[in-house]
Amino acid sequence: MQIKQISIFLENNAGRLAEVTGVIAKAGVDIRAISIADTADFGILRVIVNKPDAATEALVNAGFTTRVTDVLAVEIDDQPGSLAKVMKLFKDTGVNIEYLYASLEGCEGKAIVIFKVEDVAHGLKIVQEHGLSTIEKF
Repeated sequence: MQIKQISIFLENNAGRLAEVTGVIAKAGVDIRAISIADTADFGILRVIVNKPDAATEALVNAGFTTRVTDVLAVEIDDQPGSLAKVMKLFKDTGVNIEYLYASLEGCEGKAIVIFKVEDVAHGLKIVQEHGLSTIEKF
């Protein structure tokens, strides 16, 4: 299953992350996974939350520029080599990964890897055909 990721575009200024996380918290939304990529002038904060619609609405109302995209949240064993197996599977089946990040949220002994892939439908098909577990929310 695919889940919603919110990307928030931020100026690279002191306090901007505090503002974003404050808006999300005030909306009663829980952040489950988070990643940031930055340049000298701006950053892109990516979050997976328990209430994506509420978070997006709160962020937009607070003046933040956001984008919601579908990503795959794949559950893997939390042990050496598990991620390498998924990466090889994606390589062998033509799944182009744009970026990824991980969360240890979930069952003990498992990790959740968030994949932004070029073709979500193809990526999901490959994951399902090979018996990998996906989550639709966390």
